[in-house]
Formats: sequence, C-alpha cells, structure tokens
Amino acid sequence: MVPGWVSFGHPTAGPPRDVGVLAHFVLFRKGIVARRHARVRTLREAIETIVKPSKRWIHGAFPSDSLCFLVARRLLYAPTQEVTMFTLRPSRQRGHAQHGWLDSWHTFSFADYHDPKHMGFRALRVINDDRIAPGMGFGTHPHRDMEIVTYILDGALEHRDSLGTGSVIRPGDAQRMSAGSGIRHSEFNASPTDEVHLLQIWIVPSQSNLVPSYEQKSLVQRDGALTVVASPDGRDGSVTLHQDASLYVAHLRPGDRVQHSLAPGRHLWIHVARGASRIHGHDLHEGDGLSVSDEGSVVLLGGDTQGEVLLFDLA
Repeated sequence: MVPGWVSFGHPTAGPPRDVGVLAHFVLFRKGIVARRHARVRTLREAIETIVKPSKRWIHGAFPSDSLCFLVARRLLYAPTQEVTMFTLRPSRQRGHAQHGWLDSWHTFSFADYHDPKHMGFRALRVINDDRIAPGMGFGTHPHRDMEIVTYILDGALEHRDSLGTGSVIRPGDAQRMSAGSGIRHSEFNASPTDEVHLLQIWIVPSQSNLVPSYEQKSLVQRDGALTVVASPDGRDGSVTLHQDASLYVAHLRPGDRVQHSLAPGRHLWIHVARGASRIHGHDLHEGDGLSVSDEGSVVLLGGDTQGEVLLFDLA
C-alpha cells in the first residue's frame, strides 16, 4: 500500500461506502478541480466518473494493480497542468430574449439575462447570436472600452458610426470596431425582405481609453481549414484586436479534420455557429460552446452536416 493512503475498513468489506472520500483526498491534495465530463459538478461525481472502483481490495485499500489505484496515483502525483479541462455550454442553457424584431441568444450574461456563473471567459465578454427582422435594427447608441466584432452568418447588416463610417457587412467579411474612449453607432438589417443572422462578439481590450477606430476586411476562407478572422497583429488578412486574443473560423464538411495547437497557459473558447462538429468526444451543435484549458492541441471533426465553428484563442 502506498505510504500515506487511508485504509478503508476491513479487508473483506469491499469498496468504501463513500467514494467521495477518495475524491477529497486526491483532488484537494493536488488542488485540482477535475471536470473531465461536462456534467461533472462535484468531487464525488469527478472521482466516480474518472475512477471505476475495482472489486478487489487489499487491507481495505486499492490493490496496486487495479485501475482505481493507477488512476488515483496519477491524479495524486501528476503535475496540475496535466489535468485538462473541458466545460460544455449547451445551446439551450444560454440566455434568451425575444423582442419581436430581434431574437437573441446570449452565451454570457447580457442585458436582462444575468448568470454569475457565465459572465464571460477570459477577455471574451459577449457572444450574442442575433436574428434581426427585415428593415429593423439597433438605433444609434454608445459604447466605450470594448472591442466589438460582428460576424455575419446570413444576410447583410448596415453599420454607421460617429467616426463617419458607413458600410454593409456580409458573410465572409471581418469587421471590428474599437469603442475606446467612446463611440456611437447604429446597426440595421440592410434588407427589406430577408432576415439577417449574425454573431456580435465583445472582447475586453488590453487598455482603456483607446482612440476609437473601425476596420472591415473580406476574408479568403477555405473548407477544412482555419481562417484567422481577428488577431493582435492583423496577420493573414485579419482585422486587428487590441487584446492578446485571436479569433478563427473553421468551415467543416463531413469527414474534415482540423487541428489547432494551444500554447502553454492559453485557453480556448469554441462556439458552433451552425451545423455540427465533434471535439474531443463532445458532439456539438449550433449554439453550443466549449471551453478548453491546459490542452496542447484541439482537433475538430466534421459532423453529419456542414459546420461553421469559431475558435477564440485567449491569454
């Protein structure tokens, strides 16, 4: 028996009645919060998910050749950074607002929807999945100290701002507005007949009171590959963000495989804009989100239908 292990009763008594005791011992000893499955919420569930206790016991503890012993020992002695974390944000658990002309789903807390468990992820503050009726939109309103990216899925959005910018954003465009010290703008569906479907994304900038600015570019996108939409250095034709964050999009056909490498200490938020994708055992569909931390690389697989997936690589 490994020195320091707690004996769990008589040798013939079988496994401990509360496997959570092992969870507390192993996980608190390392200071690890293990969530290897989206539904894992407690330490007891964590250990019951990760460790399937053996029926064979030696002196009331785990036998040295059992799976339970081996996994528990790995959790106990492995460096914390080896324990990866995937957290699922199901589509239907998002906030929802229906205003007639606007149908909006909020991945994170926004407006009247407030959930202290979902206030954002790293510098990523807002992902709003908006559908705007023909000819309708947001009248002139102010923003400050926020990087705002608008990603169009279907239709067209007309943008006007206090810098004098007037433009129409369509699928395949990358658009970024830095609110900085203060800006006013309006956004309206450019079509009198067709709905516009878009994602409005807010990212907290690395510094406040920046000079307000606007940028819009057309992207060259390929199926089965990652395209940079926004980045700190404006690389590969992307728009520039005032934050250590990069936004990518992957268009996935059934059978496609796309890999993204994650540098040490960085984090990933994945949002399925439409279609489906399978990511590390998670089958994701339109509106689903997944956060990833402490993982060297992430593989996206095409689902049964054409998928469009956004990846946020964040410090």
